[in-house]
Amino acid sequence: MDLKSNEPFWLVKNGILNSYPSLREDKECDVLIVGAGITGSLIAHQCIKDGYKTILIDKREIVNGSSSATTSMLQYEIDTPLYELEEMIGKEPAIMSYKACSDSIDKLGKIAKEIKSKAGFKKKTSLYYASRKKDVTWLEKEFNARKEAGFKVKWLKEAEIEKTFKIQDSHGGILSDQGGSVDAFRLAHELIHYNCEKGLEVFDKTELVKVEEKKGFNLVHLDTKAKIKAKHIIYCVGYESANMIKEKFVDLLSTYAIVSEINKDLYECYNDYLIWNTAEPYLYMRTTDDCRFLIGGEDEEFRDPEKRDELLTAKSKKIRKRL
Repeated sequence: MDLKSNEPFWLVKNGILNSYPSLREDKECDVLIVGAGITGSLIAHQCIKDGYKTILIDKREIVNGSSSATTSMLQYEIDTPLYELEEMIGKEPAIMSYKACSDSIDKLGKIAKEIKSKAGFKKKTSLYYASRKKDVTWLEKEFNARKEAGFKVKWLKEAEIEKTFKIQDSHGGILSDQGGSVDAFRLAHELIHYNCEKGLEVFDKTELVKVEEKKGFNLVHLDTKAKIKAKHIIYCVGYESANMIKEKFVDLLSTYAIVSEINKDLYECYNDYLIWNTAEPYLYMRTTDDCRFLIGGEDEEFRDPEKRDELLTAKSKKIRKRL
């Protein structure tokens, strides 16, 4: 699957941080991780910490899938509002889901500190505002659900948002203490490099072709003709899981993002915040640690990479106008 268009900002900003060989000889391991993005790198970090002999492979260069194009906004909110999730699965499990997401931001900060990361991890306040009057009712309901669940949130009125954020199309919103941002591309590279020194084996341009389930282990066949004998396999392939699982379980969307030139004055005003709204499709924005604005949205149903790319110019103009 072609996951991204054009040159992702993080790839241009960071360049080639580390390179790895492809696998040409047979190997054995406790855990094979397929997919070397931010998820695969974090799981590899934990596996090495827990003492497992671990191999990490990717069919591309390391961290060159969707992790090179992510906006890396760290939010505890998932796509389903808390009050709706409570109605779907019950109050207690819904709150547990949200709190797990909230805790993960702090855990990520601890990991970044542990490995002496230079990926710009920063805790931020998050503003989620109603861009349409009709959204106020359910957003207030969401605010009350979060407050009751113990999250540190505050309801801001329209005038407060305009004064603090210079946003004129709001009708009120939720200000959350818990949020953050990072350069996920750099962090993934740092995690992989850190764990290579502790025994992690990493191979790029190495694609899983077939898995044979044997008694007590899996025999993994690679496109390089090498084989890996693995007790366990963890698939960290993100959106490409839609190609690997026969059942239809997800509707993929294409989202679009642009990054600004450096603007230190505006950066100072907005650096402590994540901002997103209730529009359909919604808009989301953050700053980067080199004084730029990263803004995205304008989601479209995913069809194929060519059709997605045809929309790049028009979508970029629209996002810039909305910014």
